[in-house]
Amino acid sequence: MLEPDVAARLGELAASRTSPARDVERASVMLQFAAGARVADIARSLAISHDSVEDTLARAHQLGPLAALRDRPGRGRPPVLTPEARAWVIELACIKPKELGYAAELWSNASLAKHARAHGPDSGHACLGLLGAGTVSKILRANHVQPHRIEYYLERRDPEFEEKRATVLAIYQEVELLRAAGTDDVAVVSYDEKPGIQALQNTAPDLPPVPGSHRAHGRDHEYKRHGTVSLLAGIDLVTGLAHGIVRDRHRSREFVEFLCVLDEHYPPTTHVRLILDNHSAHVSKETLAYLSTRPGRFELVFTPKHGSWLNLVEAFFAKMAKTMLRGIRVRSKQELRERIETWLLELNEEPVVFRWRHGLDALAMGESA
Repeated sequence: MLEPDVAARLGELAASRTSPARDVERASVMLQFAAGARVADIARSLAISHDSVEDTLARAHQLGPLAALRDRPGRGRPPVLTPEARAWVIELACIKPKELGYAAELWSNASLAKHARAHGPDSGHACLGLLGAGTVSKILRANHVQPHRIEYYLERRDPEFEEKRATVLAIYQEVELLRAAGTDDVAVVSYDEKPGIQALQNTAPDLPPVPGSHRAHGRDHEYKRHGTVSLLAGIDLVTGLAHGIVRDRHRSREFVEFLCVLDEHYPPTTHVRLILDNHSAHVSKETLAYLSTRPGRFELVFTPKHGSWLNLVEAFFAKMAKTMLRGIRVRSKQELRERIETWLLELNEEPVVFRWRHGLDALAMGESA
């Protein structure tokens, strides 16, 4: 006889349409046997063999009705791929296909499976002879390997990276003190070039938004190129004032021209400190020759190599790309120059001070320690 709660549970399983067929079959066997049915009748009604009925009843007698629903440990189809074969596939995925003589740079699941089928058995893994792309995907996913993707990183090639970084951050910390003191003895300018600004012209007029019809400006896909210009710009980190010149190129002579702009803007007694990257124009003979004519006027502080992201002017250029340059169309390079210069004038009507936050607290704690 079955306990009421056990019988109820078996009845739910026997009537279920979502439970595994194995559980439904075994529950039905036990319920019919408890109701007095013979083994032959149970086998006939469920369309299963006598051995299956007897095995279920024997397990129910030995383990109990509910425990008999579960398979014995170790049952089921053994894994086809050995751990060694899986490890071989992972090792293979970590090698670029071009290193094995293929044209491709990266693996796909299909190409990885094809190579494993061709070479796995010869490497002692006969189970890889029928390896499919779907199984490869499961192996890679289980081991958190994605050989079809590239994630970019920035290698630090400057042996003085940390020292230069600390110098730049110390200047940003000093800027806060200069801003509070309101002195003009020192000016700190974050400088860089933005080359390759394209002068693009529409070949058909833009269509304005129409309420209830077109919510955005309409623009023809074709355009005409008029070349590019470069913006040489620096932002005063104390006042927020933007300095800039727009030229066709950004060589040493253009950089010297920018230095002349700063020299004319600041009082003769102001020490101008520039934060800038390692572009060759910043240390060329022409640049050094000009600096020698203005001793003590300029101080160049270089960001680490591949560390120009430490320069606050990059945030200024990002703002420019998202606002002023977004979707811009002009009739000539000259118009592009004039509009950039107008934008700089508009910014300086209400200067925005750019501040660097990341890492300053840690720097302060390091100094206090």
